[in-house]
Amino acid sequence: MSRMQRPLLWTVLAAVSMAGCGSNSPTTPSGSDGAPTGRATIMLQDSPFSDAKAVLVTFSEVSVHMSGGAFVTLPFASGGSSRTCDLKKLVGAQDVLGTGPLAPGHYTQIRLVVSGAVIYFDNASSGTACATTMGAPAGRNAAVDVPSGDLKLNREFDLTTAQTTITLDFDGDRSIKQTGNGKYMMNPVVSVVIVK
Repeated sequence: MSRMQRPLLWTVLAAVSMAGCGSNSPTTPSGSDGAPTGRATIMLQDSPFSDAKAVLVTFSEVSVHMSGGAFVTLPFASGGSSRTCDLKKLVGAQDVLGTGPLAPGHYTQIRLVVSGAVIYFDNASSGTACATTMGAPAGRNAAVDVPSGDLKLNREFDLTTAQTTITLDFDGDRSIKQTGNGKYMMNPVVSVVIVK
């Protein structure tokens, strides 16, 4: 097999619900100064590589950049320092990747940091689709080298309405390739396809 036979496609939905109007520092989006804040929830769904029984991808950061400020990190849903998702379990389903307070304002970038990925060919994973830690399925597997997992997506958007939904498309056919000797490499290709 020279490359994946079916594209690995994921869609990340960032649903941002605004709680009111006002301003807040991007480094303190929790409303500690009393200003109203919104809440961002980033959901993950997938249609992955058909030959695998499990595709575990570990994220170490999800953040957005506010104009004139810094990146604001959204806490993982589990509260840990990373979150692993089995993309095979997200076919036709969704799970929360990150969620937390976010100040109203103008944003210029979305950033995802992928710290690791492993493909499993013989057995499915157990438990939920996403978790702080996930046990490795038994059988044949292949680690996926991620030389550049820091994804900065340049797409400006304003959080001024009751809800903003951002859809990101992960092109797995261009992102994960077999390099020889059973090794795989991931150079994530992600584009913003919808902001509404």
